[in-house]
This record gives sequence, C-alpha cells and structure tokens, in this order.
Amino acid sequence: MATATLKTIEQNDNVGMFSICFDGSEESEFEKFLNEFKDNATYNRDFNVILLALSKIIDKGALERFFRNEGRMNDNVKALAIDSRKLRLYCLRISDQILILGNGGVKATRTYQEDSKLSGYVMDLQSFDKVLLKAQKSGKVTIEKNMITDIQSATFEI
Repeated sequence: MATATLKTIEQNDNVGMFSICFDGSEESEFEKFLNEFKDNATYNRDFNVILLALSKIIDKGALERFFRNEGRMNDNVKALAIDSRKLRLYCLRISDQILILGNGGVKATRTYQEDSKLSGYVMDLQSFDKVLLKAQKSGKVTIEKNMITDIQSATFEI
C-alpha cells in the first residue's frame, strides 16, 4: 500500500496550492514535473505557458475556466486549459480555492489513456481524490476556504 502526504506549494488568500508526495519522498509530483521540464528547450514555450497559467491561478484562484476535465465525470481530475499541444500538467481542482498539483508530461497520443505514464499520473490523482474525500468525511482533514487543516501531519493510504 502506498502512502502520500501533501506539500504546500503556494498559500495566499485566493488559493491553497498543494502537491502530492508519495511514499515519504521529499520531492512532490509537481516538483518532479518542474525538474523534468525546466531546462528542456523542446518544451520551453509550453512549460512557460503552464507556469503563466499557474501564476494566474495564484492571483485569481482555481477558477473553473482555467481547467478542462481530464478524468471521469465523478472525479476532480483536470488539466490546465492552456494552448499547449505537447505538455500536460494534471491536477485535482477541489474548489475555487484549493488546487492539488500532480505530475504531467508530453502528450504524444490522442488521449492520456493511450500513454502509460500519463495514465499513471491521472490514476494517482483519481486515487488521491477518493482518499482525500474519505479523510474529509471521517474528519481527519477539513477543507476551509483556501486551507486544508492538519495537512502537515496527515498521511493518506492509497
């Protein structure tokens, strides 16, 4: 069984932005994405478009219009709605004020399901989405506006 924790990426009045760390890793899924693509000349434009979109979310909140559905109808998995044909960053949009950033990569297939790496990132987020909902229902964590309470101490079993 895998364990996951949440790391705070950004916290302001508009949004709480978090990312998942699996199995005691110091590096979050979002940081892995950053490290993989920050020096990649081929995807430099797409990477910068993603960073720009994230800065808009930091300024305005995780508003619906910044995302498009990626997972199934009953989950919160989204991708940034940007004009990038190549790079995808997957995330969980919990509310206008809570965003959990996952990992992403180069989309070379028509759908993420056709790419085992991207499909894995989406499935990780779908699993975490369910576990987070269960943790909320049981009172282990509380989501209030832009905060997830007890997030520093919470470990989730996936």
